[in-house]
Amino acid sequence: MTQELNNCTTPVVIAIDPHKVSWTAAAVDASLRPLATLRVPVSDDGYRRLRRFAGRWSDTGWAIEGATGLGAPLTRRLNADGMDVVDVPAKLAARVRLLSTGHGRKSDDADAVSVGVAAWTAQGLETTRMDAAVIALRAIVEHRGDLVKTRTQTVNRLHVVLTHLIAAGAPRGLTADQAANMLCRVRPRDIADRTLRGLAVDLVAEVRQLDRRISKATSDIESAVTESGSSLTELCGIGNLTAGKIVARVGSIHRFRSAAAFASYTGTAPIEASSGDVVRHRLSRAGDRQLNCCLHIMAITQISRDTPGRAYYQRKRKAGKSHREALRCLKRKLSDVVYRQLLRDAATALAADPGGQSGAALMSCAAG
Repeated sequence: MTQELNNCTTPVVIAIDPHKVSWTAAAVDASLRPLATLRVPVSDDGYRRLRRFAGRWSDTGWAIEGATGLGAPLTRRLNADGMDVVDVPAKLAARVRLLSTGHGRKSDDADAVSVGVAAWTAQGLETTRMDAAVIALRAIVEHRGDLVKTRTQTVNRLHVVLTHLIAAGAPRGLTADQAANMLCRVRPRDIADRTLRGLAVDLVAEVRQLDRRISKATSDIESAVTESGSSLTELCGIGNLTAGKIVARVGSIHRFRSAAAFASYTGTAPIEASSGDVVRHRLSRAGDRQLNCCLHIMAITQISRDTPGRAYYQRKRKAGKSHREALRCLKRKLSDVVYRQLLRDAATALAADPGGQSGAALMSCAAG
């Protein structure tokens, strides 16, 4: 890659393609021209080399592909040193690479350049500020989700073993105590039964341990939601676990320019599929599916109770919509409710903090 350092006053974006063990950087100027590239290891020395690389230009901005994902460690270090980072979605960078010259050939250097081009040309890219509390909450939420998944797998294996020991096996919703009581009545007669019973006892012990860990993670999430000052739990259908997941996955609500943008992110906004004089919309399968699940739980809860959400759902059913169509309409409505609640929480937090808080830019800082 050519290195052009004569015009050092030209604004330059330092675009990063992050990996587990390396960071690949590309300097891209306002004319979308790559000036230089650099690959460094993920380490303190690699970070210092990146800073020296960026120091070769007087006016630089930073853009990272997946700034809150694989690029989160680098984003946190840059934020700590007072630098803002533009978050470039991986899909956007991939589209830029496919539409560029080179027939979409993939390499770390090409990926980094694509991130820089996307940062210059795309509208609405947000400036990412890593919130330590949000990072911690997301880690706890994801940890609890992994524990629940592991517990489900363990209980399924226990069901299989009990099928060989007890006629008709065990009922659904099996708990560790129920399984232990069932095993107390099992009298093994041969080596096969003794082996299976021993396996079942081990699986019951694993379920008990997972129950304790899940309970602790749940308690940690509840404490984190309380400390965050979130008022999401005031909404019908949102408990501490759902509120924790929403806060953890949304981060700063200011990175969404409108309620419609938030609905698109949650996958509750229908996608227009019109053609000619025919105007129609189809179900969106995009967006964050975890947030979509939270809104689904909220909608189902409101339908089962005497709430404004239930009245809205019934009006849609009377208008001729099916259950699923009316439910999707309600989820779209509830997305706006959650969006406004998050905005109020952000305003309350800003008013309570005399020093203010760093917000998210609505436009790419690289594009000015």
